[in-house]
Amino acid sequence: MKTVIMILVVLIAIPVFGDEKSQVTVKNVEKTNGVVLITVSEKGKSLELQCNDGASFCTAVKAGEYEMVRLPKNRGLYDCQNVELYKPGAETTPEQRLGQYCLVTN
Repeated sequence: MKTVIMILVVLIAIPVFGDEKSQVTVKNVEKTNGVVLITVSEKGKSLELQCNDGASFCTAVKAGEYEMVRLPKNRGLYDCQNVELYKPGAETTPEQRLGQYCLVTN
């Protein structure tokens, strides 16, 4: 029984430690043809996030500071590099997530 518990703990912890966090600034948000396009700045580099308007966790956030978490490969809603946005200092839990997006440029 202890072995099963240890395996479960390891399996749960792997995705948490695989996430890469960074501070980003949302510069522009627009909706075009059912797609939410978000332009962010990360360490001086411009990136574009997008999601399908109306999809679960597709949120047109306001301009400002956020924490972006890159999800491990094959995790998330989209067939691309998935990222999630959180308020600065928020826990990176599903309850605190503001939205999930496809990172179009990096």
